[in-house]
Amino acid sequence: MVSRDAQLTYQSARDKLLQIRTLRRKTNTQSSVGSGFYVSSDGLIVTNYHVASQLALEPSRHRGVAVSVDGKEIDVDLLAFDIQHDLAVLKPREPVTVQAPLVLRSAERPLARGERIYSLGNPLDIGFAVTEGNYNGLVQRSFYPRIFFGGALNPGMSGGPALDTAGQVIGVNVAKRGGAEQVSFLIPVQYVALLTAKAKSAKPITQSAQDTVAQQLLQHQGELVKRFTSTPFRFETYGGYRVPVPDTTLARCWGEGRNRNSQSKLDFERSDCSVDSAVYAGDFNTGNILMRYEAYDGTRLHPWQFAYTYSSSFANEAFALRGGRHKTAAECNERYVQSAGLPLRAVVCLTAYRKFDGLYDLSLLVTTLNLPTRGIQGRLDATGVSFDNAKLLTQRYLDAFSWEAKP
Repeated sequence: MVSRDAQLTYQSARDKLLQIRTLRRKTNTQSSVGSGFYVSSDGLIVTNYHVASQLALEPSRHRGVAVSVDGKEIDVDLLAFDIQHDLAVLKPREPVTVQAPLVLRSAERPLARGERIYSLGNPLDIGFAVTEGNYNGLVQRSFYPRIFFGGALNPGMSGGPALDTAGQVIGVNVAKRGGAEQVSFLIPVQYVALLTAKAKSAKPITQSAQDTVAQQLLQHQGELVKRFTSTPFRFETYGGYRVPVPDTTLARCWGEGRNRNSQSKLDFERSDCSVDSAVYAGDFNTGNILMRYEAYDGTRLHPWQFAYTYSSSFANEAFALRGGRHKTAAECNERYVQSAGLPLRAVVCLTAYRKFDGLYDLSLLVTTLNLPTRGIQGRLDATGVSFDNAKLLTQRYLDAFSWEAKP
């Protein structure tokens, strides 16, 4: 049950709330549904980019509609968007006057941990609602700042406002953590202020803004690779191997393994790391980096047995060998190289984006070759990076492997 304060907050904001629909022009059927809210007296509307993305990519096939709490529908145009922070600004096609639009809370008044937050939107397309929770600081290791909201968000609430006890906007609903309760995320209000200021002088987007989307994706990958390459690796040692792992300030890592207490004669350790940096490009996410290594100790096996298992694991790695609607088939190159005297077998694959020139997905698989019954297999995947940055990441990753013990 929501509190009396939540009820009052909803009542004061309800006439500024909107459901945002993207409709197919030919069939008039919905292709996306989210929420939004008025931030200016002349009708500027804030929502998420992922709610309105088709208005940027395919405006000839889609149109935007905003629906008020009382059911009134108005056609809207897209004015500006920010892919990095998942924001968009819309405006009604016909002039409107909004009485007392929602006010953005000043950045000079930072939130205090535990402060109450009221999130508004239209969950699951079943009606407008308010949920309440609290401010838990910013999400750790998030590439772009996100507010950790201790409350419930549901599909359809994306793009709705999150308000403080004074009814001012402190953020925008964006996502929830799957498999968890009361763990949701908001976009901080300062990015709303920046985009709405830009949108005030913008003209409606009536032609595909694919080039602008590509430009923003390239900017994102540039910032990602710059931060990734300027943050030194930390290293984990396994059986004489020195293996690169992302720094804990940049990525989350999980480990698993099988040791000598198991029935298997093969000891195995695995580490998976991911940078929380993906952005929505339209129908798919891109712009993230994943790293993994697998360490094998087969000293209790015959070298032929170990070689069979080790090579089978290498051969089982999957690559995008078939193209799709968004990307071409992968083109791969295999070479034998050395890193600090350590012999390596490396496979590099690149997949090009069909609609966003200059962007590629990189997959790099590497395996050590210096010992007959021990070895390391490592993998780096980077999505939505430039060709030059793909080369930079490949070289940096290969150069980070080393052997620090005598065979």
